[in-house]
Amino acid sequence: MGNGPLSGVKIIEMAGIGPGPFCAMLLSDMGADIIRIDRKGGAGGYPADTNSRGRKSIALDLKKPEAIEAVLKLVEQADVIHEGFRPGVMERLGLGPDVVMARNPKIVYGRMTGWGQYGTLSQAAGHDINYIALTGALAAIGKDKPVPPLNLVGDFGGGALYLAMGICAALVEAGKSGKGQVIDCAMTDGATSLMGMFFGMKAAGIWENKPFANMLDGAAHFYDTYETKDGKFVSIGSIEPQFYALLREKAGFDDSAFDAQMDKSAWPDLKAKVAEAFKTKTRDEWDAIMLGTDICYAPVLDMDEAYEHPHNRERDTITEAFGIKQPNVAPRFSGTPSEIQGPPPKLGEHNDTAFSEWGVADDVLAALKSADAI
Repeated sequence: MGNGPLSGVKIIEMAGIGPGPFCAMLLSDMGADIIRIDRKGGAGGYPADTNSRGRKSIALDLKKPEAIEAVLKLVEQADVIHEGFRPGVMERLGLGPDVVMARNPKIVYGRMTGWGQYGTLSQAAGHDINYIALTGALAAIGKDKPVPPLNLVGDFGGGALYLAMGICAALVEAGKSGKGQVIDCAMTDGATSLMGMFFGMKAAGIWENKPFANMLDGAAHFYDTYETKDGKFVSIGSIEPQFYALLREKAGFDDSAFDAQMDKSAWPDLKAKVAEAFKTKTRDEWDAIMLGTDICYAPVLDMDEAYEHPHNRERDTITEAFGIKQPNVAPRFSGTPSEIQGPPPKLGEHNDTAFSEWGVADDVLAALKSADAI
């Protein structure tokens, strides 16, 4: 049994890509006991697949009834099952919510898709860039054209994190009512939720509906990244007056033009002056002047640099586990500390052990082997 606040919670993960494994990783890090149902003969199980760390793998041929029955036997023991297929796929397999909840009325059934379980686009293919394009988020990021912010906003932020939060909330409710429920987690919903502050700012008349025209999208001279003398970059976010005053003091911005901090018409000229100033010193030299002050400053680091930075080293934010540098657990709990539960499993690594560990009778595994379904 793993350590963490979800210790003792049993979860079935239907194998997928991207946000599904990331959600399961978060739950595993918090101590959940997770069995992933992989596809027999599929690819995966790579040591560097850090999103797959910390669970068990059973590789099944879900086209065979023996495999479906085996999953349902696991369902009887589980608290949660989650999947990331297009709407209708689990139903066609014989593992839809009605069937699963008939076997275990208390189970939480998590469903994560890009477009949601219903709606005009629900059956269309898509990726993160498409999902956030529909929400207003992508249009607000970039300068000359919208720029995808990796797949952080849709897949991981609007999808996996919202599903993990939904699962935890539904577990609390199931503990009170004794009844499970289905979670319809759409990345379009989650990414739109993340945009809540900006919808509010637009409604208040303080956000323009175009990119590179607002305080937080790179237009402001006091909230942006700047190149340094050595070709590296730094970030500043000196929004509040006292932080802005400190920026001016440390950078020597004594020109009275800088008095007009919130005058949007002045931003382009002030930005040019700030850019020119930051190119006079190296990133390390600016670190010596600004890092750790209330300017709201940090160097822009690549992943290798982030691993080596003293603050990250002190917190072990990026750790080395099982021979791989990877993000450590987050968030951190004082009473029930989370931990990385183990390396990514090889596909089918736990075929012979996972069923018995969950209390499923040995004849289930025997039937799978007889049918060549595992």
